[in-house]
Amino acid sequence: MSQAIESTLHESRLFNPPAGFSDAIGGAYVGSLDEYRALHERSINDPESFWGEIAGELHWFRSWDRVLEWDCPDARWFVNGKTNLCYNCVDRQVDEGHGDEVAIIWEGEPMPGGKPEVRRLTYRDLQRETSKLANALKSLGIEKGDVVTIYMGMVPELAIAVLACARIGAPHSVIFGGFSAQAIADRVDDARSKVILTCDGSWRRGKIVPLKDNVDEACAKTSHVENVIVLRRCGNDVQWNDDRDHWWRDLTLAAPDECPCAPLDSEDMAFLLYTSGSTGKPKGIMHSTGGYMVYTYLTSRYVFNLRPGTGQVYWCTADVGWITGHSYIIYGVLPNRVPTLMYEGAPNFPAEDRFWDIVERHKVTQFYTAPTAIRAFMKWGDEHPKSHDLSSLKVLGTVGEPINPEAWMWYHRTIGAEKCPIVDTWWQTETGGQMITPLPGATPTVPGSCTLPFFGIDAAVVNEQGEEQPHNSGGLLVIRKPWPSMLRGIYGDRARFIDTYWSRVEGMYLAGDSARRDDRGYFWIMGRIDDVINVSGHRLGTMEVESALVAHDAVVEAAVVGMPHEIKGEGIAAFCTLGPGYEASDELKDALCAHVTTEIGAIARPDVIRFANALPKTRSGKIMRRLLKSIASGEENTTQDTTTLEDFTVLAKLREEKEG
Repeated sequence: MSQAIESTLHESRLFNPPAGFSDAIGGAYVGSLDEYRALHERSINDPESFWGEIAGELHWFRSWDRVLEWDCPDARWFVNGKTNLCYNCVDRQVDEGHGDEVAIIWEGEPMPGGKPEVRRLTYRDLQRETSKLANALKSLGIEKGDVVTIYMGMVPELAIAVLACARIGAPHSVIFGGFSAQAIADRVDDARSKVILTCDGSWRRGKIVPLKDNVDEACAKTSHVENVIVLRRCGNDVQWNDDRDHWWRDLTLAAPDECPCAPLDSEDMAFLLYTSGSTGKPKGIMHSTGGYMVYTYLTSRYVFNLRPGTGQVYWCTADVGWITGHSYIIYGVLPNRVPTLMYEGAPNFPAEDRFWDIVERHKVTQFYTAPTAIRAFMKWGDEHPKSHDLSSLKVLGTVGEPINPEAWMWYHRTIGAEKCPIVDTWWQTETGGQMITPLPGATPTVPGSCTLPFFGIDAAVVNEQGEEQPHNSGGLLVIRKPWPSMLRGIYGDRARFIDTYWSRVEGMYLAGDSARRDDRGYFWIMGRIDDVINVSGHRLGTMEVESALVAHDAVVEAAVVGMPHEIKGEGIAAFCTLGPGYEASDELKDALCAHVTTEIGAIARPDVIRFANALPKTRSGKIMRRLLKSIASGEENTTQDTTTLEDFTVLAKLREEKEG
């Protein structure tokens, strides 16, 4: 790991914004590094003026009294302003004469040998459909402030559901469609949600993901759910509860197609999104309406150079179940009036060239994906992108985890033809929007670095005392001033909010990542400082996976750590001690993997399981996970401090154990 960090830190390749970039797509919003620095300085020194101007580009039912009130860790942005996210995404475009322009392009998963289903929804379509669904929710008793749980596949109705909730001020809690029934129940219980929106199923690799069945199972585990709204997508048989279940089509056909957008306070909760932490219980991250709206609008516009009316087509490949889908498929893009593309299914089904086929047919201009996907594309072979015309692409982006320089260079050469700037973005569920990122017309890029902070972001690398560290020496990544889209808390748990983000370095937001700055001042993200594993850009708490393993009858103790993974970036390695009467076997490994999948979801399935008679512990009984991480990473000898290790023979035995 140290060697990888060194080679990344000393990366010397520098790529200036491509010549002619600005002319090709109507000009860059920020055209030079000097212009960036001047704007960034202004945004830090005079945030009220800077953000007030940006917010003024959007619609407000009532203007704010003050741009910012800050009492660490609590921020209020656009104080007493009244606005609505759905109005700014949809109705504003209709009212300004753009109702018939395409807002969403959706492509379903094609059957082998068949053509994909494509739907195009205009802003007027979205206005009508979000109004009808909003009225349907009202008919079921949903009011402003009620949390609506959404567990759906990647269909246009998922975006409609999100926007319908925003229309009436009912915060949504979107759960990724790959999570299990128990994960749904846990999140429903925490949010006290009375309604779930779902599909009968969703398509992935030619098979049906049984979403409604998972919801039924979740409902049996919680007493909160009163109504389930079901969209028919796959036509698979589902169980039905006449007292609880409703077909989406029946409800919306009966609902009026007009529903005014509710004037919401800027600080009203827009949505909850659950993210894993270093303890077992997922954290319900709360985001507000006004600040989130303004920040995602500006980051989308500047980072991707979105320009309405120029024929651009923007594609972020994320699922709406994650924050990337919230901010950079829906809420940040629609207010910029550039069509946003959604797709259903997997990137390599029915063939490994699926993404490039989509880019070619829809003439995608901005493409935003994860390093995990890029590494998979590399593995599948250059022949796939080379068989398609990718000349429409103008900006490439990465999200979810740091990208290794080798993958960056492949992306640059093979996908971008050395003509597209790459925006390598660092941010989190908690931050709401992109925090450290190049700007495509201004920032010289270095493979592997997310470069410089966005406007309004006072990022730093500090020690435990909050002292900024010299260049090329690592430390804690912190944000020292408030920004509009910052999280407003953890739902129902003020103490955890303070403890997780604000207690370690006084007066500063702790991102949970370690980082360094190089001689240019560019940021390099070095990894997590807590026990959270970043699998394919998705954060999973080690405690959650350990809890699932120990819930199996065979396992008495488990420790889970991250390990390097060629495709996912970080994989999951599990070390398990078995109970009496159980013996290590490949069959048991398969059973444990299946068990974790059932308990949490396929994303949490361990990549490696090792059985051990004992785990390395301190004399006080604490499992030394850092030593296990060293073993899982394949290090021959650890250079870490082992003075507190109780039994040194445990390490030797684990190193001898063959990988599963």
